[in-house]
Amino acid sequence: MTAFLTTLVLGVLVCVIGIINMTGNISSLHSYHRKRVTEEDRKPFGRLVGLGTLIIGVSVILYGVLFLVYEKTQIDALVVIGTAELLVGIVAGLVISFWAMIKYNHGIF
Repeated sequence: MTAFLTTLVLGVLVCVIGIINMTGNISSLHSYHRKRVTEEDRKPFGRLVGLGTLIIGVSVILYGVLFLVYEKTQIDALVVIGTAELLVGIVAGLVISFWAMIKYNHGIF
């Protein structure tokens, strides 16, 4: 139950940051990214980075739910499915975020 609550809280926090970024508020990003993005590109940049962050947050929440179900049922396949889903979500979220950084920032760093 503790693992579920931890992943739930972490996932919700990451989702909230993603939603905030999607509104165009990129204050949670590193100052390097805030300085290099033009004012007109803030909204589309924030939308893409926020989408990537939101995908990661939802993946963490879904992983927590699958782990909770596994704890109750002991169906081993849920651990494999949850881990695969979490990895796909993290990779997809990072790809979207990095693509936005390359497109609007002309680099990741």
